[in-house]
Amino acid sequence: MKRRNRQFEIFSLSFLDLISCGFGAVVLLVLISRTSEDVATASIEDARNILSQMTATERSIAGLNSSVTEQNDSIEKKFAELAALKTKTSILRDKLNNAVKADDAAKDDLEGLELVDDALKKANIRPATTNAVRDEEVGGIPVDSDYVLFIVDTSGSMQAIWPRVSNEMQNVLAIHPKVKGFQIMNDNGIHLISAYAGKWIPDTANRRKNIFKAFQNWGSASNSSPVEGLKVALKRYAKPSISMSIYILGDDYSGSDYDLVIDDLQKRNTNRITGKPLAKIHGIGFISHGATNRFSILLREVSKRNGGTFLALPK
Repeated sequence: MKRRNRQFEIFSLSFLDLISCGFGAVVLLVLISRTSEDVATASIEDARNILSQMTATERSIAGLNSSVTEQNDSIEKKFAELAALKTKTSILRDKLNNAVKADDAAKDDLEGLELVDDALKKANIRPATTNAVRDEEVGGIPVDSDYVLFIVDTSGSMQAIWPRVSNEMQNVLAIHPKVKGFQIMNDNGIHLISAYAGKWIPDTANRRKNIFKAFQNWGSASNSSPVEGLKVALKRYAKPSISMSIYILGDDYSGSDYDLVIDDLQKRNTNRITGKPLAKIHGIGFISHGATNRFSILLREVSKRNGGTFLALPK
């Protein structure tokens, strides 16, 4: 049997079909895949989206910061309002305390005025020239003087009750039916109004109001001894031709001697012709933080020897 020799062809129909299919598959893959231009476009879009998100986030953060700032401002405002309310409460509390003190002082002034009124009733508001026997314990305050002079202790203890001192002085002026002039000095002989030193202050309603307004803020040096002021008053103001009353207001006496001072003051206040006092000398004793009985010891005897009266006001 003869063996047949076959010739093998490479580019047969089957081979060509295979190559065509493979090439078609490659073309199909190229067609369905993204091109480089599409990839770049997608990257730009992603960047835009991210940038938009960042912008929105930053706006949100700015809004939150603004909200936090507003909240902080509101908190600070509330704290400021709270501090203002505390300050107002403190001021109102001080006003209440001052009102209570003023009420207590007014009660004390009323008691003092009632005491003066009682003394006047006991004296029957009689002139000092009467021959009636004076009550040694309380006595009466003669109110027939044309001129009134105050000698006031301006020490710290008296300054603590200054409104009460001022009220008592005005009460004294009020009980005198007629006053041509008055004067105010401290216990060292310093005048309240230096322009009127050596002269009488005319007693008018308006001038009295202004004088006591200045008296409220008067702060002058004091040694808590009325002797110096009384000597100045007797030397410059006491005259036989006028009717004069001296009121000494204080709470303490710092001097060391009584008899020599009392004798010297009586000598200075005596009219050499008639032998009578040139001025009536009265004492008004206050009870303060620095009060002692030394003032009352001195003024009781001084007022007794010089036609006056000593009043010890209640606390």
